[in-house]
Amino acid sequence: MDSLVEVDSLEVTVIVDNELDPMSPAPPDTVQVIGGPLPLVAMQTGKRIVQGERGSADNTVVEIPLDHLCCSAHGLSLMVTAAKDDTKRTILFDTGPEEDVWERNAHRLGVDLSKVDVIQLSHWHRDHSGGMLRAIRMIKEAKEKNGDCSDHDIIVDLHPDRPDYRGFVFGDKVISLEADPTFDEITAAGATVQKHNQAHTVLDDMFLISGEIPRTTSYETGLQSAVRYIKEDNEWISDEKIADERLLACKVKDKGLVVFTGCSHAGVVNTTRHAIDLVGGKVPVYAVVGGFHLSMSDESVVESTVRDLWRLDPAVLVPGHCTGWRAKFAIERKMNGQMFPCSVGTRFVI
Repeated sequence: MDSLVEVDSLEVTVIVDNELDPMSPAPPDTVQVIGGPLPLVAMQTGKRIVQGERGSADNTVVEIPLDHLCCSAHGLSLMVTAAKDDTKRTILFDTGPEEDVWERNAHRLGVDLSKVDVIQLSHWHRDHSGGMLRAIRMIKEAKEKNGDCSDHDIIVDLHPDRPDYRGFVFGDKVISLEADPTFDEITAAGATVQKHNQAHTVLDDMFLISGEIPRTTSYETGLQSAVRYIKEDNEWISDEKIADERLLACKVKDKGLVVFTGCSHAGVVNTTRHAIDLVGGKVPVYAVVGGFHLSMSDESVVESTVRDLWRLDPAVLVPGHCTGWRAKFAIERKMNGQMFPCSVGTRFVI
């Protein structure tokens, strides 16, 4: 993908993630944090004067309104803005598990949704697609309020292979997940659906979206016991590869490749290696951000994954969503000071 351009910087806002941590500071020399989920606002009743021991009459108290905190949820949604010279382009990577959480967090973070032109769904699982229809409507409303009267709809970049349902087999039972939004529902919400199963660039070639991710490691074996429902055959069939999952990547000047992964069903090592291959194999990895899908993996898989991530030599890892605390602990132990958890509400710049 020679068309992928080098950008000056990336700004990432974590709208949805499993973890909320408004207090822990980021390790030094990883990313530049420009905002967190702990809001500070002036009193609604105006300035509150502090007297006596707490300061002079000119002091103003700033409160922490806890009902302005973001809410964690089982899913992922990242708003990523790339900047090159005087141009900025923004993509929304996944939309979390449900509409209310996505809307609440977007409002509380005060993000400028009018800047979003593309939504990419990493893969067809409800914890990544559930907020999509509300997100589309909110983005369109924001554009209209901002005076954007163009006829161009928001593009939703999707893999064409949408299952009717996905689920898991437990013994003799199938546990079904809620269905993803349909192509027709996405169109009715006001977006233009674009279906891609091959690698391509979007938004002035600032972002690279992959096709299917090759499986090359021996230990990254997909999502065990996963099945999909085929409506026309009235049948559940094996679906452990989750072959529709696609990564997002950017190339940052003087840093390297930043890889975004929704769930890493293909394996976070396979995902990162594929991103490197897509840009010719000569760009170093600077960061890997998103779900590493290790929360239910056994110790040997976690160890193998962390070992091979270490060999890829990223400057920073930003694990979230389905990574799990055991894997985060293993990453920190192996690559001390290089991990910055993907906590909901956090904003950072690379």
